[in-house]
Amino acid sequence: MSSTRVHIVSLGCARNEVDSDELAGRLQAGGFTLVAEPTDAEAIVVNTCGFIESAKKDSIDTLLAAADLKGSGPTQRVVAVGCMAERYGRELADALPEADAVLGFDAYADIDERLRLVMAGAHPEAHTPSDRRRLLPLAPAQRRAAASGIAVPGLGVAGVGAAGLGGPRPLRTRLNHGPSAPVKIASGCDRRCAFCAIPSFRGSFLSRPVEDIVTEVRSLVETGVKEAFLVSENTSSYGKDLGELGALERLLRELDAVDGLEWIRVSYLQPAEIRPGLIEIMCGLDKVVPYFDLSFQHAAPAVLRRMRRFGDPDSFLGLLGRIRALRPDAGVRSNVIVGFPGETEADVDVLVDFASQARLDALGVFAYSDEEGTEAATLEPHVDEDAIAERFERVNDLALELMDQRAAERVGERVRVLVESFEGPDAVGRAEQQGPEVDGTSCVPGAAASLAVGDLVWGRVVATDGVDLIVRDEAVTDEAP
Repeated sequence: MSSTRVHIVSLGCARNEVDSDELAGRLQAGGFTLVAEPTDAEAIVVNTCGFIESAKKDSIDTLLAAADLKGSGPTQRVVAVGCMAERYGRELADALPEADAVLGFDAYADIDERLRLVMAGAHPEAHTPSDRRRLLPLAPAQRRAAASGIAVPGLGVAGVGAAGLGGPRPLRTRLNHGPSAPVKIASGCDRRCAFCAIPSFRGSFLSRPVEDIVTEVRSLVETGVKEAFLVSENTSSYGKDLGELGALERLLRELDAVDGLEWIRVSYLQPAEIRPGLIEIMCGLDKVVPYFDLSFQHAAPAVLRRMRRFGDPDSFLGLLGRIRALRPDAGVRSNVIVGFPGETEADVDVLVDFASQARLDALGVFAYSDEEGTEAATLEPHVDEDAIAERFERVNDLALELMDQRAAERVGERVRVLVESFEGPDAVGRAEQQGPEVDGTSCVPGAAASLAVGDLVWGRVVATDGVDLIVRDEAVTDEAP
């Protein structure tokens, strides 16, 4: 008897990609067959995103599209998992009867058994949401002893294949087989940013031990991975619950020694939490790419305080100055929100001036919208929607112009490109300063015949196309300059 064919759709961030790989590993170990196309699947599992309104809409649309396949082919069941399922549970199930099950994070450990019941016609009770911050003690040092039996996606469940909680790492079957792989080093967040609901459904911050992460990266390298992309909700907090000051620095040093690993990329750093020693480590280790993903969110001090964040233009520019003093070629990306409650035109002017001086390689601009359950939704005065739209257009247009200018500044620089695909005769990938999927690409014209996916090639930037770099191959693939 053939096994049930399952297709997994992964939406949202790189952290969700890791969770999807864990679900794939558990389903495969439970006897299911993974298929690449939804039209070939008897069951479609949608790993939803519940971060902002546009992401929620994308999740709903994907679930409805999957449900439309029922009755027209082999597809029999559609299951919602992930952040939106965890955050809304029964509410989502009631609003979307087309989904045959809505399962929260607690279902991940035995997802194979849950899906087997759904395939047999069972209708499991939809997940009941709760504030996951209450599952662990407030004090980080007390969390590991109290974590037994708590599901942490990407980290496992204590005592049940737990990565970072005293057991073996969770099963992981990669759904994306490219040369770059996200690696979850922690889950949850302890910050209380006024605009963000993530801690309520992802829970308190919990780190994986260094040894577990290094073991996973070694196993990924054995499958051809060249870049370890370290992800979490707040990477600069890594290790605070491990009782080890400087745990992130030790992790980077140990990963730097992994044979066969070429690049280490660090994501999502909080500017207020960055220690000078961390900057020196990130700029000094051979395999840590000169890439800083810094969560500024705004630059006007009054807006940042209302956001429950810290900083101002001078401190942010000072941080960028320290980074560039060590690595003038460093790539920097960030995100900002315009239209936050209480924001004035003068605050927008501060943000615009900061962005103009910061010379960021990538700057994502988001128009504020209320997120239920957040403090920001209760703040007054709210900015008029038309004003938000105007501010968004102003700042976003500036960001696009500044990013193009920053890319043009790199003409003449020598860069190293990780090849990820081919377009006709050209090799396409990313330079060290470009993060996966969000920061543009690097094209090496005419190099397809001599390179393979996963190769690293040194070249010189000869032109740009917006934020994308055009790189001339110097035919030096494995030597440092």
